[in-house]
Amino acid sequence: MTQQAVNPYLPSWEYIPDAEPRVFGGRVYVFGSHDRFGGDVYCLNDYVGWSAPVENLADWCFEGVIYRKVQDPLNPEGEQRMNAPDVVQGPDGRYYLFYALHREPVISVAVCDAPVGEYQFYGHVQTPDGQLCGKKHGDVYNFDPGVLVEDGRVFLYTGFAPEGKIYDLLKHAEKRIDAAYCIELEPDMLTLVGEAAAVIPGPHAAEGTSFEAHPFFEASSPRRIGDRYYLIYSSSLSHELCYAISDRPDGGFTFGGTIVSIGDIGFEGNEKPTSTLGNTHGGLAEIAGNWYVFYHRHTNGTPYSRQAAAERIEIRDDGSIPQVEVTSCGLNGGPLAGTGRYEARIACNLANSGHEISHSKAAQEQEQAYPYFTQSGEDRVGQGDQYLANLRDGAWAGFKYFDFQDESRITVSMRGTGRGTVEISPERGGASIASVPVRPDSDWYEESADFAAPQGVSPLNFTYRGTGSIDVRAFEIS
Repeated sequence: MTQQAVNPYLPSWEYIPDAEPRVFGGRVYVFGSHDRFGGDVYCLNDYVGWSAPVENLADWCFEGVIYRKVQDPLNPEGEQRMNAPDVVQGPDGRYYLFYALHREPVISVAVCDAPVGEYQFYGHVQTPDGQLCGKKHGDVYNFDPGVLVEDGRVFLYTGFAPEGKIYDLLKHAEKRIDAAYCIELEPDMLTLVGEAAAVIPGPHAAEGTSFEAHPFFEASSPRRIGDRYYLIYSSSLSHELCYAISDRPDGGFTFGGTIVSIGDIGFEGNEKPTSTLGNTHGGLAEIAGNWYVFYHRHTNGTPYSRQAAAERIEIRDDGSIPQVEVTSCGLNGGPLAGTGRYEARIACNLANSGHEISHSKAAQEQEQAYPYFTQSGEDRVGQGDQYLANLRDGAWAGFKYFDFQDESRITVSMRGTGRGTVEISPERGGASIASVPVRPDSDWYEESADFAAPQGVSPLNFTYRGTGSIDVRAFEIS
């Protein structure tokens, strides 16, 4: 079968959240933080590089480690984790990596001659007199930097606007935690020009503005598209990426809308989430004439093993971006082939029988009730066996989309204590087009059934009916 792009688009063993997509020299690169499978906090691993040719978004290449946390002078023992980064090409042609350590309210910068070479520490964003931006009382609490470079000018977008205990803690430290901020930098990529300007209000400052229902939380990601400036961000709802628009880079932004929700909340009026909720973060990229939004999903029943995904979007003539749904085929340029073998990890919808979606931070408490993606063993490079775990009676997984022709047989690879059937239908709760028998077995086994393929483009929904629980590794349609 011709190589196809699926979601998540990186191998099953890789856990890259917060991925910023950038196109340099005919390749698309993603620069994200780096979770560890089985980790108990965010961003435990060093930064790594991934890239693909713009003409084949299924052909991702692992570029290895590009920057280690111990390289920052503020982190010589590597005890601090590196949060979401961004990489841009500076006015001098070199590539600059902007990031923040998890306990430092400052922005660090590393530099390299190539997009995914070995970055070297370069400096910290600072005032003209050498004071680190973020250290003084009243400074912006720097977090999740995004950078825009155009016509020799450099704009840094940063900020954090939490609620609850975190807000109280940082407010007590007298940091500005009420908005997304824009700060212009000198062409040296380090030195501030003027003062930080609030550009999107957080939840404590959004009342009466266009952002009131979707205030800024984190994850600033700027882009210029045509004559408009876009600032992509994670709202205080946390499960969605929203966008704001202005005719200038340093202010005047108004709310545009939601681009993607990892639970499809708001898509075509949907109010019930279709997958595990949790934070998400990403950005936009134009690749071979098409625009995509990059984001991440949650796995392993925790918030700490997140994976990169992407969807094709439309940017209309008026600048608006309609919300898109999460799919299994985001970078593929269209539906997946109806004939073929697919890993169950590409499910884009996943819920228990009551359609009760857990936030990833609470998922472990619902371990006996909620299905999730996981793998065997520990965090590793180059070997993946991710599967869909803990489907109990009524639990379902959705896969979108396939282009069916005349397929007539489906085979499912599974294991578990379950006895019953996997019912397969184009629509959740609709008429079954295949019923695959399930029997108890602790080893992986395969069962097949007749498959009445729908004609044309369609989703597939797998619903388990029976006792016990099952894991699903893959399925094949022929």
